[in-house]
Amino acid sequence: MPSLADVVDLLHTWYPPGTALDGDAVGLVAGEPSAEVSKVMLAVDPTVEVAREAVEWGADLLVVHHPLFLTPVSSVAATTPKGRTLHTLTSGGCALLTAHTNADQAESGVSEALALALGLRDLAPIRPASAGAATGTGRAGTVEPTTLAGFAQRVASALPATAHGVRVAGDPDRVVRRVAVCGGAGDFLLDELVGSDVDVYLTSDLRHHRAGEFLEHGGPALVDVAHWAAEWTWLPVVEARLHEAMGDRVGTRVSTQCTDPWSSRY
Repeated sequence: MPSLADVVDLLHTWYPPGTALDGDAVGLVAGEPSAEVSKVMLAVDPTVEVAREAVEWGADLLVVHHPLFLTPVSSVAATTPKGRTLHTLTSGGCALLTAHTNADQAESGVSEALALALGLRDLAPIRPASAGAATGTGRAGTVEPTTLAGFAQRVASALPATAHGVRVAGDPDRVVRRVAVCGGAGDFLLDELVGSDVDVYLTSDLRHHRAGEFLEHGGPALVDVAHWAAEWTWLPVVEARLHEAMGDRVGTRVSTQCTDPWSSRY
């Protein structure tokens, strides 16, 4: 049976912590490296509900995308939200590891998983890590010609359902052949996509003024999806990689618990 250190080393080979953005909180958060790992659960957010799911299932390691401690805290007492999550995991014998921006840019990372889930081909980073690199920020690729409305319907079918749904800005009859995506909040890429050859840009957390100003330039249409739903597509990819690398020595589980903060739409 592999140790926690073995699993951490494997994940860090795929998603090197050194590639994370400055100030990001990635890597092993809690756990004894020599402890044995027989079950790994994967989730987007380290909420207390997800922590309880992991412990009830008997996970030895919870791998999440979003950091538990992205912003500093002064206490991890179980009377605080983050402390409750950490206490739930540690008291249940479950370690915690985060792969955030180091997973965003990697091959088989968040944006690549999102692109493949939507059927994109011939992928390349929107912003390569270096000249000609396969790693980098976002992904752009091609799809069989469709309309913007048809592409949006494909997105709705491919992603897990949320109250947010799939928001579209643009002519529904516009022809779509080339698509750019960025898992998570991607409005920081708008300026370099405004004059690009893509027909639609899909990301999350687009703000009113930034989206409106982008559309005024007559460039790509926009599709805005729930942050959690876009990044959830990465979890089955990691699960498959763990199976390939470790076989039946480690059991895996992808949490389907929706941790998107928006729960209703009227």
